[in-house]
Amino acid sequence: MFSSKHRADCERKQQEIKNQRQYLPPIYTEPLTEFDEKILALSLSQVVSSCNSNHLQPCDILHAYGKRAILAHDSVNCLADIMFDEIREDCVPADKPLSGIVVSLKDCIDVAGHDTTLGYSSRAGHPKETSAPLVRLLRDAGALMPVKTTVPAGLLSIETKSDLFGETANPYNTAYSPGASTGGGCALLAYQGSVVEVATDIGGSVRFPAGWCGVYSVKGSVGRFPAYGCMTCAPGNEGAPTVTAPIARTLDDLEEFWKRVVQMEPWRYDHTCIPLAWRPVDFVLKGRKAKWGVLWSDGLIPPSPAVVRGMRESIDALRRAGHEVVDFFSPSVDPVEGLKIGFQLAFCDGGASLSTPLRRGEFCNGAQALTVQLVQMPYFMKLIYALWLRLMSRPAGRNDRWAELIEVLHTKSVAEVNALIVAREAYKAAWFARQQEQGIDFIITPVHALPAIPLGMSGVATLVSAGSAFLFNVLDVTAGVQPVTHVDERLDRLPADFQQSDSYLQLNDAARSAWSLYDASAMHGLPVAVQVVGGRLEEEKVLAGMKVLERALWDAGKGFLQKKF
Repeated sequence: MFSSKHRADCERKQQEIKNQRQYLPPIYTEPLTEFDEKILALSLSQVVSSCNSNHLQPCDILHAYGKRAILAHDSVNCLADIMFDEIREDCVPADKPLSGIVVSLKDCIDVAGHDTTLGYSSRAGHPKETSAPLVRLLRDAGALMPVKTTVPAGLLSIETKSDLFGETANPYNTAYSPGASTGGGCALLAYQGSVVEVATDIGGSVRFPAGWCGVYSVKGSVGRFPAYGCMTCAPGNEGAPTVTAPIARTLDDLEEFWKRVVQMEPWRYDHTCIPLAWRPVDFVLKGRKAKWGVLWSDGLIPPSPAVVRGMRESIDALRRAGHEVVDFFSPSVDPVEGLKIGFQLAFCDGGASLSTPLRRGEFCNGAQALTVQLVQMPYFMKLIYALWLRLMSRPAGRNDRWAELIEVLHTKSVAEVNALIVAREAYKAAWFARQQEQGIDFIITPVHALPAIPLGMSGVATLVSAGSAFLFNVLDVTAGVQPVTHVDERLDRLPADFQQSDSYLQLNDAARSAWSLYDASAMHGLPVAVQVVGGRLEEEKVLAGMKVLERALWDAGKGFLQKKF
Protein backbone atom coordinates (compact mmCIF):
# COMPACT_ATOMS: atom_id res chain seq x y z
CA MET A 1 0.00 0.00 0.00
CA PHE A 2 1.51 3.33 -1.08
CA SER A 3 1.64 6.36 1.18
CA SER A 4 -0.51 9.08 -0.43
CA LYS A 5 2.24 11.63 0.28
CA HIS A 6 4.78 9.35 -1.41
CA ARG A 7 2.67 9.03 -4.53
CA ALA A 8 1.96 12.78 -4.65
CA ASP A 9 5.62 13.76 -4.22
CA CYS A 10 6.73 11.29 -6.92
CA GLU A 11 4.12 12.60 -9.35
CA ARG A 12 5.11 16.19 -8.57
CA LYS A 13 8.81 15.51 -9.08
CA GLN A 14 8.25 13.67 -12.35
CA GLN A 15 6.01 16.45 -13.64
CA GLU A 16 8.63 19.00 -12.63
CA ILE A 17 11.27 17.22 -14.72
CA LYS A 18 8.83 16.91 -17.66
CA ASN A 19 8.11 20.64 -17.46
CA GLN A 20 11.81 21.48 -17.30
CA ARG A 21 12.34 19.31 -20.38
CA GLN A 22 9.31 20.65 -22.25
CA TYR A 23 9.95 24.35 -21.72
CA LEU A 24 13.66 24.41 -22.55
CA PRO A 25 14.71 26.96 -25.17
CA PRO A 26 14.25 25.41 -28.64
CA ILE A 27 17.99 25.28 -29.31
CA TYR A 28 18.38 22.27 -27.00
CA THR A 29 16.07 20.12 -29.10
CA GLU A 30 17.50 21.14 -32.48
CA PRO A 31 19.75 18.69 -34.38
CA LEU A 32 23.48 18.85 -33.72
CA THR A 33 25.28 21.20 -36.09
CA GLU A 34 28.77 20.77 -37.53
CA PHE A 35 29.89 23.43 -35.06
CA ASP A 36 28.41 21.42 -32.17
CA GLU A 37 30.26 18.31 -33.35
CA LYS A 38 33.54 20.20 -33.39
CA ILE A 39 32.94 21.35 -29.80
CA LEU A 40 32.11 17.81 -28.66
CA ALA A 41 35.33 16.54 -30.22
CA LEU A 42 37.49 18.85 -28.06
CA SER A 43 39.30 17.60 -24.96
CA LEU A 44 38.84 19.27 -21.59
CA SER A 45 42.14 21.15 -22.01
CA GLN A 46 41.16 22.34 -25.48
CA VAL A 47 37.77 23.59 -24.31
CA VAL A 48 39.34 25.57 -21.47
CA SER A 49 42.03 27.02 -23.73
CA SER A 50 39.48 27.98 -26.40
CA CYS A 51 37.23 29.65 -23.82
CA ASN A 52 40.05 31.52 -22.13
CA SER A 53 41.31 32.82 -25.49
CA ASN A 54 37.75 33.85 -26.53
CA HIS A 55 37.77 31.48 -29.50
CA LEU A 56 34.77 29.70 -27.98
CA GLN A 57 31.88 31.06 -25.97
CA PRO A 58 30.71 29.06 -22.92
CA CYS A 59 27.12 29.35 -24.14
CA ASP A 60 28.05 27.53 -27.37
CA ILE A 61 29.59 24.70 -25.34
CA LEU A 62 26.48 24.56 -23.16
CA HIS A 63 24.26 24.33 -26.24
CA ALA A 64 26.26 21.45 -27.74
CA TYR A 65 26.37 19.40 -24.54
CA GLY A 66 22.81 20.36 -23.65
CA LYS A 67 21.55 18.82 -26.89
CA ARG A 68 23.35 15.59 -26.03
CA ALA A 69 22.03 15.65 -22.46
CA ILE A 70 18.42 15.94 -23.62
CA LEU A 71 18.97 13.17 -26.18
CA ALA A 72 20.41 10.98 -23.41
CA HIS A 73 17.50 11.67 -21.08
CA ASP A 74 14.92 10.94 -23.78
CA SER A 75 16.73 7.67 -24.52
CA VAL A 76 17.66 6.25 -21.09
CA ASN A 77 16.02 8.52 -18.44
CA CYS A 78 19.13 9.89 -16.74
CA LEU A 79 18.31 13.45 -15.55
CA ALA A 80 17.03 14.27 -12.07
CA ASP A 81 17.06 18.06 -12.43
CA ILE A 82 17.57 20.46 -15.36
CA MET A 83 19.20 23.80 -14.51
CA PHE A 84 20.14 25.29 -17.90
CA ASP A 85 18.34 28.56 -17.28
CA GLU A 86 20.28 29.25 -14.07
CA ILE A 87 23.80 29.36 -15.47
CA ARG A 88 23.63 32.40 -17.74
CA GLU A 89 26.05 34.29 -15.48
CA ASP A 90 28.50 31.38 -15.70
CA CYS A 91 28.43 31.73 -19.50
CA VAL A 92 30.51 34.92 -19.36
CA PRO A 93 34.04 34.21 -20.68
CA ALA A 94 36.74 34.37 -18.01
CA ASP A 95 40.30 33.17 -17.63
CA LYS A 96 39.68 30.21 -15.30
CA PRO A 97 40.98 26.60 -14.96
CA LEU A 98 37.66 24.96 -15.91
CA SER A 99 36.16 27.61 -18.18
CA GLY A 100 33.27 26.16 -20.17
CA ILE A 101 33.58 22.62 -18.82
CA VAL A 102 30.15 21.01 -18.49
CA VAL A 103 29.95 19.09 -15.20
CA SER A 104 26.91 17.03 -14.21
CA LEU A 105 26.15 16.36 -10.55
CA LYS A 106 24.76 13.22 -8.96
CA ASP A 107 21.53 13.93 -7.09
CA CYS A 108 23.20 13.66 -3.71
CA ILE A 109 25.22 16.86 -4.05
CA ASP A 110 23.76 20.05 -2.58
CA VAL A 111 22.94 22.86 -5.00
CA ALA A 112 21.23 25.93 -3.54
CA GLY A 113 17.61 26.16 -4.59
CA HIS A 114 17.39 22.50 -5.64
CA ASP A 115 16.47 19.20 -4.01
CA THR A 116 19.06 16.68 -2.91
CA THR A 117 16.85 13.61 -2.95
CA LEU A 118 19.10 10.52 -2.77
CA GLY A 119 16.19 8.97 -4.65
CA TYR A 120 13.76 9.26 -1.67
CA SER A 121 10.37 10.89 -2.21
CA SER A 122 10.55 12.33 1.32
CA ARG A 123 13.46 14.51 0.20
CA ALA A 124 11.65 15.92 -2.84
CA GLY A 125 10.30 19.45 -2.59
CA HIS A 126 12.87 20.53 0.01
CA PRO A 127 15.44 22.65 -1.86
CA LYS A 128 18.77 23.28 -0.19
CA GLU A 129 19.64 26.74 1.07
CA THR A 130 23.36 26.51 0.34
CA SER A 131 25.52 24.69 -2.19
CA ALA A 132 28.21 22.18 -1.31
CA PRO A 133 31.75 23.64 -1.15
CA LEU A 134 32.59 21.57 -4.23
CA VAL A 135 29.85 23.32 -6.23
CA ARG A 136 31.17 26.71 -5.17
CA LEU A 137 34.70 25.66 -6.17
CA LEU A 138 33.57 24.44 -9.59
CA ARG A 139 31.63 27.64 -10.21
CA ASP A 140 34.68 29.73 -9.23
CA ALA A 141 36.76 27.58 -11.60
CA GLY A 142 34.44 28.43 -14.50
CA ALA A 143 32.59 25.10 -14.81
CA LEU A 144 28.99 24.93 -16.05
CA MET A 145 26.64 22.68 -14.04
CA PRO A 146 23.38 22.37 -16.00
CA VAL A 147 21.97 19.07 -14.69
CA LYS A 148 21.72 16.64 -11.80
CA THR A 149 21.55 12.92 -12.55
CA THR A 150 19.34 10.05 -11.44
CA VAL A 151 20.04 7.76 -8.49
CA PRO A 152 18.31 4.75 -6.90
CA ALA A 153 16.38 5.18 -3.65
CA GLY A 154 18.96 5.20 -0.86
CA LEU A 155 21.88 5.13 -3.32
CA LEU A 156 23.28 1.77 -2.21
CA SER A 157 22.52 -0.43 -5.20
CA ILE A 158 23.80 -1.93 -8.43
CA GLU A 159 20.88 -0.60 -10.45
CA THR A 160 19.45 2.90 -10.89
CA LYS A 161 15.74 2.73 -10.14
CA SER A 162 13.37 4.57 -7.83
CA ASP A 163 9.72 5.54 -7.62
CA LEU A 164 10.88 9.14 -7.72
CA PHE A 165 12.76 9.02 -11.04
CA GLY A 166 11.82 5.69 -12.61
CA GLU A 167 14.46 3.43 -14.15
CA THR A 168 17.66 4.42 -15.93
CA ALA A 169 19.03 2.09 -18.61
CA ASN A 170 22.51 1.34 -19.97
CA PRO A 171 23.13 3.13 -23.30
CA TYR A 172 25.07 0.14 -24.67
CA ASN A 173 22.10 -2.15 -24.12
CA THR A 174 18.89 -0.77 -22.63
CA ALA A 175 17.95 -4.19 -21.21
CA TYR A 176 20.85 -3.78 -18.77
CA SER A 177 21.63 -1.61 -15.77
CA PRO A 178 24.03 1.32 -16.13
CA GLY A 179 25.36 0.49 -12.65
CA ALA A 180 25.11 1.79 -9.15
CA SER A 181 24.33 4.34 -7.85
CA THR A 182 25.74 6.81 -10.37
CA GLY A 183 24.01 5.07 -13.25
CA GLY A 184 22.35 8.29 -14.39
CA GLY A 185 25.63 10.18 -14.52
CA CYS A 186 27.55 7.48 -16.36
CA ALA A 187 24.73 6.94 -18.87
CA LEU A 188 24.85 10.70 -19.51
CA LEU A 189 28.63 10.59 -19.99
CA ALA A 190 28.36 7.69 -22.42
CA TYR A 191 25.99 9.87 -24.48
CA GLN A 192 28.48 12.77 -24.21
CA GLY A 193 25.94 14.83 -22.30
CA SER A 194 28.66 16.23 -20.01
CA VAL A 195 32.44 16.29 -19.86
CA VAL A 196 32.64 15.15 -16.23
CA GLU A 197 30.20 13.71 -13.70
CA VAL A 198 30.87 14.31 -10.00
CA ALA A 199 29.50 11.53 -7.80
CA THR A 200 29.95 9.58 -4.58
CA ASP A 201 31.32 6.11 -3.82
CA ILE A 202 30.91 3.98 -0.67
CA GLY A 203 31.36 0.57 -2.26
CA GLY A 204 31.69 1.01 -6.01
CA SER A 205 29.02 3.60 -6.85
CA VAL A 206 31.46 5.56 -9.01
CA ARG A 207 33.29 2.52 -10.37
CA PHE A 208 30.57 0.01 -11.36
CA PRO A 209 28.71 2.45 -13.60
CA ALA A 210 31.97 3.74 -15.10
CA GLY A 211 32.93 0.19 -16.04
CA TRP A 212 29.45 -0.80 -17.20
CA CYS A 213 29.02 2.34 -19.34
CA GLY A 214 32.53 2.39 -20.83
CA VAL A 215 33.90 5.54 -19.16
CA TYR A 216 36.74 6.32 -16.71
CA SER A 217 36.83 7.03 -12.98
CA VAL A 218 39.26 7.35 -10.09
CA LYS A 219 38.02 6.98 -6.52
CA GLY A 220 40.50 8.71 -4.27
CA SER A 221 41.22 8.33 -0.57
CA VAL A 222 39.17 10.09 2.09
CA GLY A 223 40.02 13.79 2.18
CA ARG A 224 41.57 14.20 -1.27
CA PHE A 225 38.45 15.43 -3.11
CA PRO A 226 35.84 17.85 -1.68
CA ALA A 227 33.06 15.87 0.00
CA TYR A 228 31.17 18.10 2.45
CA GLY A 229 27.64 18.74 1.27
CA CYS A 230 27.74 15.58 -0.83
CA MET A 231 25.14 13.46 0.93
CA THR A 232 25.65 9.79 1.75
CA CYS A 233 23.37 6.82 2.32
CA ALA A 234 25.01 6.33 5.73
CA PRO A 235 25.42 9.80 7.27
CA GLY A 236 27.82 9.86 10.20
CA ASN A 237 29.23 6.40 9.50
CA GLU A 238 32.98 6.96 9.67
CA GLY A 239 33.70 3.24 9.80
CA ALA A 240 32.72 2.94 6.13
CA PRO A 241 33.06 6.49 4.80
CA THR A 242 31.79 7.77 1.46
CA VAL A 243 34.13 9.63 -0.89
CA THR A 244 33.32 12.04 -3.71
CA ALA A 245 34.99 11.42 -7.06
CA PRO A 246 34.87 12.45 -10.73
CA ILE A 247 34.08 10.33 -13.79
CA ALA A 248 34.95 11.31 -17.38
CA ARG A 249 34.58 10.02 -20.94
CA THR A 250 38.35 9.96 -21.51
CA LEU A 251 41.35 9.27 -19.33
CA ASP A 252 43.03 12.53 -20.32
CA ASP A 253 39.94 14.52 -19.31
CA LEU A 254 39.76 12.66 -16.00
CA GLU A 255 43.39 13.45 -15.19
CA GLU A 256 43.00 17.10 -16.18
CA PHE A 257 39.89 17.50 -14.06
CA TRP A 258 41.48 15.92 -10.99
CA LYS A 259 44.57 18.12 -11.40
CA ARG A 260 42.67 21.35 -11.92
CA VAL A 261 40.36 20.78 -8.94
CA VAL A 262 43.34 20.09 -6.65
CA GLN A 263 45.16 23.14 -8.04
CA MET A 264 42.14 25.18 -6.94
CA GLU A 265 43.22 24.33 -3.36
CA PRO A 266 39.95 22.68 -2.33
CA TRP A 267 40.98 22.73 1.33
CA ARG A 268 40.26 26.48 1.21
CA TYR A 269 36.64 25.64 0.35
CA ASP A 270 36.03 22.39 2.23
CA HIS A 271 37.27 21.63 5.75
CA THR A 272 37.27 17.88 4.99
CA CYS A 273 40.01 18.22 2.35
CA ILE A 274 43.66 17.43 3.05
CA PRO A 275 45.94 20.32 2.01
CA LEU A 276 47.93 18.24 -0.45
CA ALA A 277 49.15 19.79 -3.72
CA TRP A 278 49.11 17.95 -7.06
CA ARG A 279 52.19 15.74 -7.55
CA PRO A 280 52.74 14.74 -11.20
CA VAL A 281 53.92 11.17 -11.88
CA ASP A 282 55.47 10.15 -15.22
CA PHE A 283 56.95 6.66 -15.48
CA VAL A 284 58.51 7.48 -18.86
CA LEU A 285 60.50 10.37 -17.38
CA LYS A 286 61.45 8.21 -14.40
CA GLY A 287 62.86 5.66 -16.80
CA ARG A 288 61.41 2.62 -15.05
CA LYS A 289 58.64 0.11 -15.59
CA ALA A 290 55.91 -0.19 -12.99
CA LYS A 291 55.44 -3.53 -11.25
CA TRP A 292 51.90 -4.92 -11.26
CA GLY A 293 50.17 -7.35 -8.94
CA VAL A 294 47.11 -9.35 -9.97
CA LEU A 295 44.15 -10.01 -7.67
CA TRP A 296 41.83 -12.28 -9.63
CA SER A 297 38.91 -12.40 -7.22
CA ASP A 298 37.47 -10.99 -4.02
CA GLY A 299 37.28 -14.53 -2.62
CA LEU A 300 33.48 -14.69 -2.75
CA ILE A 301 32.38 -14.27 -6.37
CA PRO A 302 34.91 -15.10 -9.11
CA PRO A 303 34.88 -13.11 -12.36
CA SER A 304 32.84 -14.30 -15.34
CA PRO A 305 34.52 -15.27 -18.65
CA ALA A 306 34.23 -11.81 -20.28
CA VAL A 307 35.83 -10.17 -17.22
CA VAL A 308 38.56 -12.82 -17.10
CA ARG A 309 39.37 -12.14 -20.75
CA GLY A 310 39.55 -8.39 -20.05
CA MET A 311 41.97 -9.11 -17.22
CA ARG A 312 44.11 -11.47 -19.33
CA GLU A 313 44.32 -9.08 -22.26
CA SER A 314 45.39 -6.28 -19.89
CA ILE A 315 48.03 -8.47 -18.23
CA ASP A 316 49.35 -9.72 -21.56
CA ALA A 317 49.60 -6.15 -22.89
CA LEU A 318 51.54 -5.04 -19.81
CA ARG A 319 53.96 -7.96 -20.07
CA ARG A 320 54.43 -7.30 -23.78
CA ALA A 321 55.34 -3.73 -22.87
CA GLY A 322 58.04 -5.01 -20.50
CA HIS A 323 56.25 -4.72 -17.16
CA GLU A 324 56.65 -7.31 -14.42
CA VAL A 325 53.27 -8.79 -13.45
CA VAL A 326 52.90 -11.13 -10.46
CA ASP A 327 50.05 -12.60 -8.43
CA PHE A 328 49.14 -10.61 -5.33
CA PHE A 329 47.95 -12.72 -2.44
CA SER A 330 48.84 -13.66 1.10
CA PRO A 331 46.79 -15.17 3.95
CA SER A 332 47.38 -11.91 5.83
CA VAL A 333 45.44 -9.98 3.16
CA ASP A 334 42.66 -12.47 2.46
CA PRO A 335 40.04 -10.29 0.68
CA VAL A 336 37.14 -12.02 2.45
CA GLU A 337 38.48 -10.95 5.84
CA GLY A 338 38.57 -7.34 4.65
CA LEU A 339 35.03 -7.60 3.30
CA LYS A 340 33.73 -9.09 6.54
CA ILE A 341 35.07 -6.07 8.42
CA GLY A 342 33.74 -3.64 5.83
CA PHE A 343 30.21 -5.03 5.56
CA GLN A 344 29.85 -5.06 9.33
CA LEU A 345 30.89 -1.41 9.53
CA ALA A 346 28.69 -0.37 6.60
CA PHE A 347 25.60 -1.96 8.17
CA CYS A 348 26.48 -1.41 11.83
CA ASP A 349 23.17 0.41 12.41
CA GLY A 350 21.19 -2.57 11.11
CA GLY A 351 20.31 -0.76 7.90
CA ALA A 352 18.34 1.97 9.71
CA SER A 353 19.95 4.83 7.75
CA LEU A 354 18.76 3.21 4.51
CA SER A 355 15.27 2.16 5.51
CA THR A 356 14.16 5.02 7.78
CA PRO A 357 13.69 7.61 4.99
CA LEU A 358 11.57 5.16 2.95
CA ARG A 359 7.85 5.82 2.99
CA ARG A 360 5.19 3.12 3.09
CA GLY A 361 5.23 1.21 -0.19
CA GLU A 362 8.27 3.05 -1.59
CA PHE A 363 10.41 0.97 -3.95
CA CYS A 364 13.65 -0.34 -2.48
CA ASN A 365 16.01 -2.15 -4.85
CA GLY A 366 16.41 -5.89 -4.36
CA ALA A 367 20.09 -5.86 -3.38
CA GLN A 368 19.49 -3.28 -0.67
CA ALA A 369 16.32 -4.92 0.63
CA LEU A 370 17.87 -8.39 0.90
CA THR A 371 20.92 -7.07 2.73
CA VAL A 372 18.84 -5.13 5.25
CA GLN A 373 16.63 -8.19 5.80
CA LEU A 374 19.70 -10.32 6.42
CA VAL A 375 21.22 -7.82 8.84
CA GLN A 376 17.93 -7.50 10.75
CA MET A 377 17.25 -11.25 10.87
CA PRO A 378 17.29 -12.54 14.47
CA TYR A 379 20.82 -13.59 15.34
CA PHE A 380 19.96 -17.18 16.27
CA MET A 381 18.21 -17.64 12.91
CA LYS A 382 21.27 -16.30 11.13
CA LEU A 383 23.49 -18.82 12.91
CA ILE A 384 21.12 -21.64 11.99
CA TYR A 385 21.10 -20.52 8.36
CA ALA A 386 24.91 -20.34 8.25
CA LEU A 387 25.16 -23.80 9.83
CA TRP A 388 22.66 -25.17 7.30
CA LEU A 389 24.74 -23.71 4.45
CA ARG A 390 27.85 -25.48 5.77
CA LEU A 391 26.23 -28.84 6.44
CA MET A 392 24.02 -29.15 3.38
CA SER A 393 26.42 -27.82 0.75
CA ARG A 394 27.78 -30.25 -1.80
CA PRO A 395 30.65 -30.44 -2.36
CA ALA A 396 31.52 -29.81 1.28
CA GLY A 397 33.05 -26.45 2.08
CA ARG A 398 31.85 -24.50 -0.95
CA ASN A 399 29.64 -22.22 1.19
CA ASP A 400 32.05 -21.75 4.11
CA ARG A 401 33.17 -18.20 3.20
CA TRP A 402 29.61 -17.11 2.42
CA ALA A 403 28.46 -18.51 5.77
CA GLU A 404 31.25 -16.63 7.57
CA LEU A 405 29.92 -13.33 6.21
CA ILE A 406 26.31 -14.13 7.10
CA GLU A 407 27.25 -14.96 10.71
CA VAL A 408 28.76 -11.55 11.42
CA LEU A 409 26.15 -9.28 9.79
CA HIS A 410 24.04 -7.81 12.60
CA THR A 411 23.54 -4.50 14.40
CA LYS A 412 26.65 -3.47 16.36
CA SER A 413 27.18 -1.78 19.68
CA VAL A 414 29.58 1.14 20.00
CA ALA A 415 32.17 -1.18 21.54
CA GLU A 416 31.80 -3.60 18.63
CA VAL A 417 32.21 -0.81 16.09
CA ASN A 418 35.37 0.34 17.87
CA ALA A 419 36.75 -3.20 17.78
CA LEU A 420 35.97 -3.45 14.07
CA ILE A 421 37.82 -0.21 13.37
CA VAL A 422 40.86 -1.62 15.20
CA ALA A 423 40.57 -4.76 13.05
CA ARG A 424 40.22 -2.65 9.90
CA GLU A 425 43.40 -0.72 10.66
CA ALA A 426 45.30 -3.97 11.29
CA TYR A 427 44.04 -5.29 7.95
CA LYS A 428 45.11 -2.11 6.18
CA ALA A 429 48.55 -2.39 7.76
CA ALA A 430 48.90 -6.00 6.58
CA TRP A 431 47.84 -5.03 3.05
CA PHE A 432 50.33 -2.15 2.96
CA ALA A 433 53.12 -4.41 4.23
CA ARG A 434 52.38 -7.05 1.61
CA GLN A 435 52.37 -4.50 -1.21
CA GLN A 436 55.68 -3.06 0.03
CA GLU A 437 57.17 -6.53 0.44
CA GLN A 438 56.40 -7.40 -3.19
CA GLY A 439 57.45 -3.96 -4.45
CA ILE A 440 54.14 -3.55 -6.28
CA ASP A 441 53.13 -0.21 -7.75
CA PHE A 442 49.64 -1.22 -8.87
CA ILE A 443 47.16 -4.03 -8.43
CA ILE A 444 44.95 -4.95 -11.37
CA THR A 445 41.65 -6.57 -10.44
CA PRO A 446 38.04 -6.88 -11.69
CA VAL A 447 35.55 -4.08 -11.09
CA HIS A 448 32.70 -6.60 -10.76
CA ALA A 449 32.26 -10.27 -11.54
CA LEU A 450 29.80 -9.38 -14.35
CA PRO A 451 30.02 -6.90 -17.25
CA ALA A 452 26.60 -5.58 -16.12
CA ILE A 453 23.32 -6.97 -14.78
CA PRO A 454 19.90 -7.03 -16.45
CA LEU A 455 17.43 -4.37 -15.32
CA GLY A 456 15.69 -5.28 -12.08
CA MET A 457 18.11 -8.05 -11.15
CA SER A 458 20.10 -6.46 -8.31
CA GLY A 459 18.40 -8.80 -5.83
CA VAL A 460 19.78 -11.77 -7.76
CA ALA A 461 23.31 -10.36 -8.02
CA THR A 462 23.08 -9.03 -4.40
CA LEU A 463 25.34 -6.44 -2.75
CA VAL A 464 27.84 -9.20 -2.00
CA SER A 465 28.78 -9.02 -5.68
CA ALA A 466 30.14 -5.53 -4.96
CA GLY A 467 33.09 -6.98 -3.05
CA SER A 468 35.70 -6.39 -5.77
CA ALA A 469 35.10 -2.64 -5.47
CA PHE A 470 34.07 -2.34 -1.82
CA LEU A 471 37.35 -3.89 -0.64
CA PHE A 472 39.21 -0.74 -1.69
CA ASN A 473 36.84 1.51 0.22
CA VAL A 474 37.64 -0.57 3.31
CA LEU A 475 41.37 -0.07 2.59
CA ASP A 476 40.89 3.64 1.73
CA VAL A 477 43.27 3.36 -1.23
CA THR A 478 42.99 4.95 -4.65
CA ALA A 479 41.20 2.83 -7.26
CA GLY A 480 40.69 3.71 -10.92
CA VAL A 481 38.43 2.07 -13.48
CA GLN A 482 39.12 1.90 -17.18
CA PRO A 483 37.28 0.04 -19.93
CA VAL A 484 39.48 -2.43 -21.82
CA THR A 485 37.25 -4.46 -24.17
CA HIS A 486 33.67 -5.49 -25.00
CA VAL A 487 31.77 -8.71 -24.34
CA ASP A 488 32.11 -11.07 -27.30
CA GLU A 489 29.41 -13.74 -27.57
CA ARG A 490 31.83 -16.11 -29.27
CA LEU A 491 34.88 -15.67 -27.05
CA ASP A 492 33.08 -15.26 -23.72
CA ARG A 493 30.30 -17.85 -23.75
CA LEU A 494 30.02 -20.48 -21.04
CA PRO A 495 30.50 -24.15 -21.97
CA ALA A 496 27.25 -26.02 -22.64
CA ASP A 497 27.94 -28.31 -19.69
CA PHE A 498 29.04 -25.50 -17.35
CA GLN A 499 26.62 -26.41 -14.54
CA GLN A 500 28.13 -29.89 -14.41
CA SER A 501 31.72 -28.61 -14.34
CA ASP A 502 33.99 -28.53 -11.28
CA SER A 503 34.17 -24.72 -11.59
CA TYR A 504 30.42 -24.37 -11.15
CA LEU A 505 30.14 -27.00 -8.42
CA GLN A 506 32.68 -25.09 -6.31
CA LEU A 507 30.77 -21.78 -6.49
CA ASN A 508 29.04 -20.71 -3.29
CA ASP A 509 25.33 -19.87 -3.37
CA ALA A 510 25.91 -16.11 -3.68
CA ALA A 511 28.25 -16.67 -6.63
CA ARG A 512 25.82 -19.08 -8.31
CA SER A 513 23.07 -16.50 -7.99
CA ALA A 514 25.20 -13.76 -9.57
CA TRP A 515 26.48 -16.05 -12.32
CA SER A 516 22.91 -17.02 -13.22
CA LEU A 517 22.69 -13.55 -14.82
CA TYR A 518 25.68 -14.11 -17.11
CA ASP A 519 24.77 -14.53 -20.77
CA ALA A 520 27.49 -13.66 -23.27
CA SER A 521 25.05 -13.60 -26.19
CA ALA A 522 22.66 -11.17 -24.51
CA MET A 523 25.60 -9.13 -23.18
CA HIS A 524 27.41 -8.95 -26.53
CA GLY A 525 28.90 -5.49 -26.99
CA LEU A 526 28.70 -4.37 -23.36
CA PRO A 527 31.91 -2.73 -22.06
CA VAL A 528 34.33 -4.71 -19.89
CA ALA A 529 36.59 -2.82 -17.48
CA VAL A 530 39.34 -3.45 -14.94
CA GLN A 531 40.42 -1.64 -11.79
CA VAL A 532 43.89 -0.18 -11.32
CA VAL A 533 44.57 0.12 -7.59
CA GLY A 534 47.35 2.04 -5.87
CA GLY A 535 48.01 3.18 -2.33
CA ARG A 536 46.41 5.75 -0.08
CA LEU A 537 46.38 9.29 -1.53
CA GLU A 538 48.02 8.06 -4.73
CA GLU A 539 45.53 9.59 -7.14
CA GLU A 540 48.24 11.01 -9.43
CA LYS A 541 50.11 7.72 -9.49
CA VAL A 542 47.00 5.66 -10.29
CA LEU A 543 46.14 7.99 -13.16
CA ALA A 544 49.68 7.52 -14.46
CA GLY A 545 49.31 3.75 -14.13
CA MET A 546 46.04 3.85 -16.06
CA LYS A 547 47.81 5.73 -18.86
CA VAL A 548 50.51 3.05 -18.90
CA LEU A 549 47.88 0.32 -19.23
CA GLU A 550 45.94 2.17 -21.90
CA ARG A 551 49.08 2.74 -23.94
CA ALA A 552 50.05 -0.93 -23.59
CA LEU A 553 46.61 -2.06 -24.76
CA TRP A 554 46.67 0.17 -27.84
CA ASP A 555 50.21 -0.97 -28.68
CA ALA A 556 48.94 -4.56 -28.47
CA GLY A 557 46.02 -3.72 -30.80
CA LYS A 558 43.50 -4.08 -27.94
CA GLY A 559 42.50 -0.50 -27.16
CA PHE A 560 38.93 0.24 -26.07
CA LEU A 561 36.64 2.02 -28.54
CA GLN A 562 33.68 3.92 -27.10
CA LYS A 563 30.38 3.63 -28.91
CA LYS A 564 28.86 6.75 -30.43
CA PHE A 565 25.20 7.19 -29.47
